[in-house]
Amino acid sequence: MTAARSMGTTFTFTTELWEHDGPAAWFFCSLPESVADDLEAEHGHRAAGFGSIRVEVRVGGTSWATSIFPDTKRGTYVLPVKKLVRRQEGLEAGAALTVVLRVVT
Repeated sequence: MTAARSMGTTFTFTTELWEHDGPAAWFFCSLPESVADDLEAEHGHRAAGFGSIRVEVRVGGTSWATSIFPDTKRGTYVLPVKKLVRRQEGLEAGAALTVVLRVVT
């Protein structure tokens, strides 16, 4: 994973799409630890239920609003990537994707 910080609370990073092991087909990507650390420091005190932080996301030409969630097992936040986005961007598990993430305050 690679990460870069831009102005304000917008982050751009490249990460891998993965499928959650379980009965439902949930897909996520993990935020780089450096991004997760910055998010926690700046926005963790305003986290909502389950430690979630509201964000706007862009992958390729597709944008959507969602929340990221802390994952203690992975030691970072995870971003759910819904089916519509995966279909529009032609993404499957294992695909590298560039994410532009902006915190919604």
